[in-house]
Amino acid sequence: MPIRTEAWPQGTPCWIDCQVDDPAKAGEFYAELFGWEIQDGGPESGGYLMAAKSGAAAAGIGPKPEPMAGSPSVWTTYFAVDDADASAEAVARAGGRLVVPAFDVMEFGRMFVAADPTGAVFAVWQARGHNGAAWYSEHGGYVWNELHTHDFDAAKKFYRDIFGYTYTDFDLGDEKYVTFTPPARTESVGGISDDSAARGEPAAYWLTWFQFDDVDAGAKRATELGGTVLQPPTDSPVGRSTLITAPQGEVFGIIDPSKRVGEMPAPTS
Repeated sequence: MPIRTEAWPQGTPCWIDCQVDDPAKAGEFYAELFGWEIQDGGPESGGYLMAAKSGAAAAGIGPKPEPMAGSPSVWTTYFAVDDADASAEAVARAGGRLVVPAFDVMEFGRMFVAADPTGAVFAVWQARGHNGAAWYSEHGGYVWNELHTHDFDAAKKFYRDIFGYTYTDFDLGDEKYVTFTPPARTESVGGISDDSAARGEPAAYWLTWFQFDDVDAGAKRATELGGTVLQPPTDSPVGRSTLITAPQGEVFGIIDPSKRVGEMPAPTS
């Protein structure tokens, strides 16, 4: 059981949270689905809730910040950085846009929210008192984060410029897909998918995948709790998975990596 007790290396997806209209209701949904322990941070947290598994931080649930008022509910991927202010400057140089400028989150860290040149919103986290996710790659914890974009090459260049990623390419037929590895890591920590052939999809978004021990049971339970299954449980070389919309509209995936069917395509680079 991996429990992280130190800050994540720069460029690693280190935290996820959702911004919703009713955090308390969202907390009830995810507590039932993932077995999360929901903790209220008190008045000073501005309504932000912390979710934990076995006492280890797993995710956050918060109200939509003012710049996002009226926008759809979403899950946001955070990337670890050593210096949030320097990273904000790098985002601007690379053609991104700050949605929420860098600010301190009490004693826990410093962060900002940005949009990449293809329109996908993400956040960065400079750890101080809070390192990010301690519970991950286990049932109820995030296991993978991937960008879906209609401008594949622009997205790859942007994230390489700000995080120094190297990419591993996979030929999936009609879809181009790369995994990315930060300079301080030896393994891939997320992916970028070319969605330019898809129609009726958002221009760009980051999708969070949670590990789930029984995807079919998870899809059924999510429906019972008021969610909607967007994609029926499906087998693949990376695991059995499904996409779900929560009752307030945020989309996420659940996957069981132990249930793999078929051969993973060989990397092309």
